[in-house]
Amino acid sequence: MTDTTPDATLRADLNNLARALRSLHKTLIDIETVYFGQVGSPLEHLQLITNHPHFAWLQKLSGLMAEIDERTDDKEPIGADTAAALRGAIESLIGPRTPVDADFRQRYNTLLHDGADVVMAHAGVRQALQKLPAPPAEPVA
Repeated sequence: MTDTTPDATLRADLNNLARALRSLHKTLIDIETVYFGQVGSPLEHLQLITNHPHFAWLQKLSGLMAEIDERTDDKEPIGADTAAALRGAIESLIGPRTPVDADFRQRYNTLLHDGADVVMAHAGVRQALQKLPAPPAEPVA
């Protein structure tokens, strides 16, 4: 029997989002690695991804992925407000919400136009986001 409590549903939706984000993140890293050039061993690659300025812009996405993982691993119930806030934070990075980091959004949009793999991964994230409660509307300027 499947648990259909709001917490279980939100937890499952956030886990689905985390999987989609990991796919997107890997795709972005793969493309950035091609642009970067030869990287050597997997350990050297990991060190570049975590420490080199070329990859630094991806750390915001990495941080949100870690936050989702921490939240879903936590035993405390997940409320709709928490899920909506996580959705809003991701949408503020990749769109359509107002960007919290213009550099990230510019680099992301550039890669989004560079290949079908990024478009497909982006679509997977957008589908997962649609299952979460909507964040509060942005103030009109």
